[in-house]
Amino acid sequence: MDTKHLPEENSTALTGWKEWLNSRTGCISLLRAAGDEPIPGGARWAYVFGSGLLYLFLSQVITGVFLALYYVPSSDHAHTTVAYISKVVSSGLFLRSLHAYGATAIIIVLFLHISQTLLYGSYKGRRELLWLSGCFLLALMLGMAFTGYLLPWDKQAYFASAVGTNIITEIPLIGRPLQELLRGGSQMGTLTISRFFVLHVFVLPGLLIAFIGAHLFMFRKAGPAGPIEEDPVQPTLPAQKFYPRQLVMDMTAALLIVVAVGLAAYFIPMRLGPEAIASDTSYIPRPEWYYVPIFEWLKIVGGKWSLLGGIILPGILAVLFAAIPFIDRGRERRPWRRPVVVGGFVLFAASYAALGVISYHVDATNPIVAAQLARQKKAEIDYMRQPFKPESPSASLGKEEGASADPVIARGAAIYAAGPCASCHGRRGEGTAKAPQLIGVGQKFNPESLAYLLHHQTPDMIDGGMPPVNLNKADTDALVAYLRSLK
Repeated sequence: MDTKHLPEENSTALTGWKEWLNSRTGCISLLRAAGDEPIPGGARWAYVFGSGLLYLFLSQVITGVFLALYYVPSSDHAHTTVAYISKVVSSGLFLRSLHAYGATAIIIVLFLHISQTLLYGSYKGRRELLWLSGCFLLALMLGMAFTGYLLPWDKQAYFASAVGTNIITEIPLIGRPLQELLRGGSQMGTLTISRFFVLHVFVLPGLLIAFIGAHLFMFRKAGPAGPIEEDPVQPTLPAQKFYPRQLVMDMTAALLIVVAVGLAAYFIPMRLGPEAIASDTSYIPRPEWYYVPIFEWLKIVGGKWSLLGGIILPGILAVLFAAIPFIDRGRERRPWRRPVVVGGFVLFAASYAALGVISYHVDATNPIVAAQLARQKKAEIDYMRQPFKPESPSASLGKEEGASADPVIARGAAIYAAGPCASCHGRRGEGTAKAPQLIGVGQKFNPESLAYLLHHQTPDMIDGGMPPVNLNKADTDALVAYLRSLK
């Protein structure tokens, strides 16, 4: 780097408590080093997106911590606790809306940041690892959005997440085990929520913090790339310090993001729909808007093309995206001189947006689908208008009135609710389109016969898709006791 264009070092001496604090922590020297970061060509509004993403992540962490104070990650309490946050907790709905809209804002700012980096060619000049760390951050952010979507446990969250986890089964050989590992079994239930909660609150944020630190370190190491006319390896334009001009721009952008997210959360609060019921076959799932193009694409390439279109092609695109700095090795940064990379990105972005438009258009022009989606939206609005209803001991998932009086029956009810039984036979054994009712089954069979049927299914039960029951004797006896209580 040409040092003659760098600004002079700030030689202001530290005195008093500042010198004492800096000698023990080095924080003031670190802040001064960050403020003295040289920006070739000077500060620009095009550089604010990275700082905006960092602010949004911190905002998500803070709001997420407060939401976690009330949340219970289980299928019988998750929806109730989210309803309590939305309807009872002071400013709870506003806080939850801030968190939800913050996730949407991250996706938008992330796209703008990627677009600016690609168009400016900021990945060139010893910045390959910086780009790769950004790719990991992109994947982690999308994972955060996906895992957080299920946690409210309303119908929209449940069925959209069911579709998302079904995609994993298209991976040859390991698809089904991966899905069961993510769900905690073949069906979605308490184990699914707990695993998504751990991923969303602990695993993914920890990885994000680590990669954000690595990303910032490598950015400091490589330095800002500057405008498109700058040389990415040996900058020649006069440099300007990060502080104060670029810092003011970054803070202004952060303030605008705060205002936009806050206004959206206040005037258009997030809705919570009725609690998820796996047996509701009439519900039409739709993901968040940024996943709608993927949803539409999977509809197009379904069937025999699902492996190619749902797994292989996206994998190839992801590898090509990550390999851009290794493919485009020249120093030319002007976008009109890089037609392959820029044109490919524009084509992908346009195709992705077009798939989203097509999906919404298909839903709007299909009268049956449009009517059902309208009913689902009305159900959400009606539910939000209803007062909060606390749980009663008998209202938990899979429990009958008085079931908790007998500890064996209560244990059996918990096993029934946590496994795939409730998903197919209904929350209280009332039966669904997928499986017959279990009410009265205890009067048709004695305990020994019921226990035998659980472990030795008849051909009709196997043809109906009943999975094997892997329970020890104590759990089998508890489940049998619960089934005999369904009268």
